[in-house]
Amino acid sequence: MPKMLFGMVAGLGFLILVGLGSVGGFLLFDRVNPPPLDKLTDLSVEVVDRDGALLRAYTNKAGQWRLGSDLDGVDAEFIDILLTYEDKRFWDHAGVDLRAILRASWQLLSNGRIISGASTISMQLARLLEPREKRSFKAKFWQMLRALQLEERMSKREILTAYLTLAPYGGNLEGIRAASLAYFAKEPKELSLAQAALLVALPQSPEARRPDISPKRALAARNTVLERMAIAGLIPESEVTRASAQPLESVRHTMPQLAAHVADRLYSKSSLQRKHQTTLDRELQEKMEQVLLDATGKLAPDLSAALILADGKSGAILAEVGSADYLSAARSGWIDMTRKQRSPGSALKPFIYGLAFEEGLIRAQTQITDSPVDFGGYRPKNFDMGYQGDVSIHDALLLSLNVPAVALLDAVGPARLMERLKRGDVSVKLPEGSDVGLAIGLGGLGITLKDLTQLYTSFVNDGRIKRLHDQPLSPSAREIVRAPVLDRNASWHVGNILKDATPPRGTGTLPIAYKTGTSYGYRDAWSVGFEGRYVIGVWVGKPDNSAVPGITGRTAAAPILYDAFARSGLTLTPFPKAPSGTQEQAFVDLPPTLKHFRISNLWSTPSLVPEAAPQISYPPDGARIELTPTAQGKQMPLVVKLQNGRPPFRWLGNGRVFAANGRKRRINWMPDGQGQSTLTVIDAAGRADSVSVFLQVPSETP
Repeated sequence: MPKMLFGMVAGLGFLILVGLGSVGGFLLFDRVNPPPLDKLTDLSVEVVDRDGALLRAYTNKAGQWRLGSDLDGVDAEFIDILLTYEDKRFWDHAGVDLRAILRASWQLLSNGRIISGASTISMQLARLLEPREKRSFKAKFWQMLRALQLEERMSKREILTAYLTLAPYGGNLEGIRAASLAYFAKEPKELSLAQAALLVALPQSPEARRPDISPKRALAARNTVLERMAIAGLIPESEVTRASAQPLESVRHTMPQLAAHVADRLYSKSSLQRKHQTTLDRELQEKMEQVLLDATGKLAPDLSAALILADGKSGAILAEVGSADYLSAARSGWIDMTRKQRSPGSALKPFIYGLAFEEGLIRAQTQITDSPVDFGGYRPKNFDMGYQGDVSIHDALLLSLNVPAVALLDAVGPARLMERLKRGDVSVKLPEGSDVGLAIGLGGLGITLKDLTQLYTSFVNDGRIKRLHDQPLSPSAREIVRAPVLDRNASWHVGNILKDATPPRGTGTLPIAYKTGTSYGYRDAWSVGFEGRYVIGVWVGKPDNSAVPGITGRTAAAPILYDAFARSGLTLTPFPKAPSGTQEQAFVDLPPTLKHFRISNLWSTPSLVPEAAPQISYPPDGARIELTPTAQGKQMPLVVKLQNGRPPFRWLGNGRVFAANGRKRRINWMPDGQGQSTLTVIDAAGRADSVSVFLQVPSETP
């Protein structure tokens, strides 16, 4: 009997209140007992991309996913279904629907049981703001009072928005956005008819109808809502039939977890701020995270990787991945390696060459000697422990030869390089107890991936860097004009060389320029590349800074760089045009003073170590080599590499001289046919080395 009288008594109680016309009493009650609105401020913290798309969210203080809602961000059909199903006269009543109360009371008296409820959206919001365990006349009457208070304080749109923020959807999900993301992995603006119907049904009995726990009940509730919409004439029968036939999605998805390191950094900086906007692009971020995740399959289990993709024209970071796998304990994935200082290896060499271009010491075709030199006790060696002899500046930079780089740094001064790094608004760290010396040119300092990538933005901005940022800059910060790291002519010359860098093995050709770096002791592998606008930096290594035998920038980081550019979907911009008056010059056109760069007479070739005999390092003796044809069907030359020996060198193929009096240690050999061939080199001291190789044309695949 009490249940039967519940709706009737509640309705009569409200009518008595209205009949008394106690406006003054209501105003006094409203002042003494304002509605509790605290829940509407206890929302999940969101980190969003440049366009407001959700990257990552955090549960609120109560451990609930409660994301702020916006009516404009919710599917309009969902709103229509919700109001038709729950509160037809929502836009017209003042918080309590008297017609619904009278209807519910009459149905109760006529049928002896509750047929329909009379709670409005405003009353349901009151219950969500101030939950009461038991259903009673007092609780229902209280909801009516609160509904009236809410209508006085809030607009209809605000009330509906608040309801859609707090409505329960099962587990720790509250609000339409959390439910839509968890059950359908999409924002509520993109709901289908079937999905919208399910989310209308869930708040009535959220635990019993959870699609991930009770799919049969969820399906029945969804289809009941659809049938009611057909009866109400809101949705055509044909659409209801089609939606009812759709299978139920019964998987609960994880909330978006993109840009985890960026999000954690912003959240720890200010957890009270509800929304943090970034410059990231959600689509690019997702692609770059997948690039690194795919790369982990080719890396050792304890190796990590980091990547930054930036708009070099504005400095805005569009994608930032701090580790290859945020949740991997083996890779220490929680460590943000875009912000850790590590040795860049050879990645700073372009700026050394740029300073030498500025000083007028070199041009791209200037010859420089790559041979052992003792720089006052500092004896740099190349990565392969060999030397190339006379090479052009162009080739010395592309081959990342160490002696030429150190000789140029010696000429321009290490302090000058440090000053240019400071202009680049980067922070570097020298080893404890060391001074600024020639070793900084080969990675003898620490720098972060973010700062190194920032330096490379100078190549798309006529020598001036753009400060990298992952949050929108203030107008005053955007107006800052920094001194150039390199003058525009030098910047163009270096970029023009780097665009000739050979793509890593196994990758396609892309119109990008790039440089790699490998730190001393095989600890860090780097690759930074750019085109006319975008810059990407990649780091690979162990977060604990331990050695990784055999790791190099070219083999570990460069393939990731190329993959990132290829899969980014960005429209690549042409390289900057040569500044007025700047042009490439052939060797024969250079003035005599620029034909050769002479290493300072202060330094000498070490004489304590006996000069080694020449050794052909490639191809190895006994190798079988396929002669690769070009696209036009012509045979490509075979690259031959030499270590040690005293130039000039004489080269013989099957006893016939094909290169005499040369000083280069890397040459091209055009064999005269297939089969067994003998390759011989003789140095200036008469010492010789020979290898026997078998040459063949690759067979066609059937």
